[in-house]
Amino acid sequence: MSKSVLDMSMSLDGYIADPNDFLGGDDGERLHKWADSDEHPGPVKQFQDEWNGAGAILAGRRTAELMDHWGGSHGGAPIFVPSHRPPSPAARWGYPLVTYVNDGIESAMAQAKAAAGERDVQIRGGAYTVQQALEAGVLDEVQIHHIPVLLGAGRRLFDVLPSEIELEIIQVLDTPEATHIRYRVRR
Repeated sequence: MSKSVLDMSMSLDGYIADPNDFLGGDDGERLHKWADSDEHPGPVKQFQDEWNGAGAILAGRRTAELMDHWGGSHGGAPIFVPSHRPPSPAARWGYPLVTYVNDGIESAMAQAKAAAGERDVQIRGGAYTVQQALEAGVLDEVQIHHIPVLLGAGRRLFDVLPSEIELEIIQVLDTPEATHIRYRVRR
């Protein structure tokens, strides 16, 4: 059965982007440098296989627009964007695999899981979408790549939550570039 998985790089102080929507460092990519490392190809390949194996993507509107909807598909996977506003012209007419869902996060996730079939739904989204998915109970797993850097400011992933949410650690991988922790959301 398909499951929904948030996969996010995060600074040790809880930021997923700096105040200008960059990912830290001089080149704006500090939080993702671990994924380009050739030092530990085993864990990196494992994560790349997961990303490439996704059956569908659920993305926050802000992230989808910043990424130009990944050119209309995420490696061939359809993209679902929960939003109460209509899509931009490019997403509306130029990207047939991008679907804006205006009736809530539950509906967006249901559509993404239906499209994914037996494969996972990867959540590529900002903090608001993740918080909404947690509140609605439609997020199954959280995979955080903890990067050994303190950004000091920016956008936090878990800034506003509806209540305490219990997680269960199901995997920990440690590399010099990051500590990768996968959690199951307890219901």
